[in-house]
Amino acid sequence: MRSGKRRIEEDDVEQARFARQECLRVGAVSLQRSAQHLRGRVQRAHQVGLAIDCDRERGAARQRLERKRPAARERIERARAVEILAQPVEQRFANPVGRRAYVGDGGKANAPAAPTAADDANLVGLRQACAMHRKVELYLCPQRPNPMLDMFKRKPDGGERSWSDRLKSGLGLSRERISRPLTALFGREALSEEAVDELRSALLGADVGIPATEHLLDELVARWKRAGADLDTRGVLKSALVELIAPLEQPLVIGSARPFVIMLAGVNGAGKTTSIGKLAKYLQGQGLSVLLAAGDTFRAAAREQLETWGARNNIQVIAQHGGDPAAVMFDAISAARARRIDVVLADTAGRLPTQMPLMEELKKIRRVIAKAQEGAPHETLLVLDANTGQNALAQVAAFDAALGLTGLVLTKLDGTAKGGVVAAIAKTRPLPLKLIGVGEGIDDLRPFRAAEFADALIG
Repeated sequence: MRSGKRRIEEDDVEQARFARQECLRVGAVSLQRSAQHLRGRVQRAHQVGLAIDCDRERGAARQRLERKRPAARERIERARAVEILAQPVEQRFANPVGRRAYVGDGGKANAPAAPTAADDANLVGLRQACAMHRKVELYLCPQRPNPMLDMFKRKPDGGERSWSDRLKSGLGLSRERISRPLTALFGREALSEEAVDELRSALLGADVGIPATEHLLDELVARWKRAGADLDTRGVLKSALVELIAPLEQPLVIGSARPFVIMLAGVNGAGKTTSIGKLAKYLQGQGLSVLLAAGDTFRAAAREQLETWGARNNIQVIAQHGGDPAAVMFDAISAARARRIDVVLADTAGRLPTQMPLMEELKKIRRVIAKAQEGAPHETLLVLDANTGQNALAQVAAFDAALGLTGLVLTKLDGTAKGGVVAAIAKTRPLPLKLIGVGEGIDDLRPFRAAEFADALIG
């Protein structure tokens, strides 16, 4: 019994000793982990403190630099001025090629001698010093905008100009040309032949044309004889012009046919594609859906230009790369009918009226449009460049004979256009002037108003 009891006590002691060793080991491991954790936190805190101290030092250095910047800039500018002015003139403006002698009073040449190598060396040193000063100044001082570039920037005018103001601005040159002789006529007791000839030259210079000019002058002379010197010559001429061009004022009306097809033609560079993009925007403003037909398959990038206008207006474009223009028109009308589009704008390639094969092709396009849609094209518009002057009359006659025009679109009145061609068209071939364009914006295409146009041209 005693030996067994002693054996049990020895086992208990061993177990207790083992348990104590385990407790010590676990405690040591735990303390080691805690120490590592605390060490990591201390290191992170130290790093954050260092970063904060660095930021503070940089901020303090930046503040000191900001306080010293004005004084440093002033010292540099003063040093530059003193250094440059202290040098002799011949060193500041040394010319390696040579100087031309200056002849003063009495005809004596008093120019200095030709520059030497020392002058060139001084010039090089001066250039290097100036370059160094410029670098320091750019570093210390904020860069200022160049005032010379302001002349190329579009200046705000307190809001968008009205349509009348833009039209008057576009016809400003012609208005000034006509205003001078009209002002000279004011208050005269008799209407002399010289004054009438001067006004005739001004009207002809504004592209009014001989028939329209003679008509306007006859009206002015007849009313002068009835009213005498108290006649408002400017008002009379404006009234006569309004009466002459009033028949052209017929707006573009979209009929009930669906799709309503509008075919546009014209010479190269008249602005057909651009006018189609603006016209699409104008029709969208009336709540109409529009589809564009890229019938100009000859000119480079014509299809891409029309697609760009379609993207700007969110309008679908029917086009073929190098295909038959007539086939493009047929596909466009069929697509518009299937998609229930209201208006189809048909673009055509630019061509001169003297190119008979191309004019015959234009007739073919019109016949295909008529087969694709009964009664189409419902409008056939000729796009005219206002800068072409009296040549526009020949274009109207040729395209009208080939296509049977229903109206005109006059573009580019914002450039050097003289505007009087409207009166010439009204007198010789009075076709409706549906739209006029002033400017390059997407909204710069508006219906023609006779009174508004006469006011912009005469003033």
